[in-house]
Amino acid sequence: MKAMLSQEVGGPETLTLQEMPSPEPGKNQVRIRVHAAGVNFPDTLIIRDLYQVKPPRPFAPGGEIAGEIDAVGAGVTHLKTGDRVIALVGFGGFATEVVADASRVVQIPDSMPYDEAACFILTYGTSHHALKDRAAIKPRETLLILGAAGGVGVAAIELGKAAGARVIAAVSSEEKAQFCRDLGADETLIYSREMADRAAQKEFSNQIKALSGRGGVDVVYDAVGGDYAEPALRALAWKGRYLVVGFPAGIPSIPLNLTLLKGSQIVGVFWGAHTVQEPQNHIENMGDLFGLYGEGKIKPRISATYPLAQAGEALQLLQDRKVLGKVVVTMD
Repeated sequence: MKAMLSQEVGGPETLTLQEMPSPEPGKNQVRIRVHAAGVNFPDTLIIRDLYQVKPPRPFAPGGEIAGEIDAVGAGVTHLKTGDRVIALVGFGGFATEVVADASRVVQIPDSMPYDEAACFILTYGTSHHALKDRAAIKPRETLLILGAAGGVGVAAIELGKAAGARVIAAVSSEEKAQFCRDLGADETLIYSREMADRAAQKEFSNQIKALSGRGGVDVVYDAVGGDYAEPALRALAWKGRYLVVGFPAGIPSIPLNLTLLKGSQIVGVFWGAHTVQEPQNHIENMGDLFGLYGEGKIKPRISATYPLAQAGEALQLLQDRKVLGKVVVTMD
């Protein structure tokens, strides 16, 4: 097998393509011949030892893959050789073969191509869990999405619209804004990349309130963090819900008196832990998502595809925040 390995702490440029022995599945595991791997923000952190999981080196990044099972370990009864699947592996996905716990593997419809499947489970799983389970979003509520042109943001646009919400997509450029409008966003808002200034934050908050149509939004989906968080929280309506999804702009400090004044909630969205702690709910959510995919209401938007040998370039593109939708690494 071949794998794009992290052999030292560093950025995407430190990854090297190496040949390795094929792994053998253990008890309750399967081996998957990888066709495609999704590229996600945690992949840029794990190679720098900045993620909560720090695997021993050498290891391949890549936590989300799609492929075909080619070996089954003892104790696995619900999967077989030849099944088309997606899997969450944490790391190891930027490789031609990977071993996965069978509990983390899900069969995919025959109609779903591998590149779309590799971009499906993490982004749509995160956003569906966030909007359905954590925010309990309702029809006609207003949803603000920060970082709306990224992978989870795109999923949140589609799922918000499918839930009957009015969607405001906040992004950093007109190109991204048009992309979000094409996806169905009702309104777009271009924010400044320099938000540390209090005046800029106040202006951002006022713009959100103006677009909400009634002085505030019901749900904020924050996949950005940093200095964008507080003005978005200030733009919540009464009993609004603030979803904490990610921090590419840094971990913010929030004045908690704002939650008191607005009767609002700050809600953490840790989808990976949810799949372990609430596996039955996760299975039900995946059923929801496959149904929406079959109805054409959701579809991964892939803006760039890279071969395995150029996986570092794919990570760099994501790290530079130049991605519209999703980026995929393919092994074929």
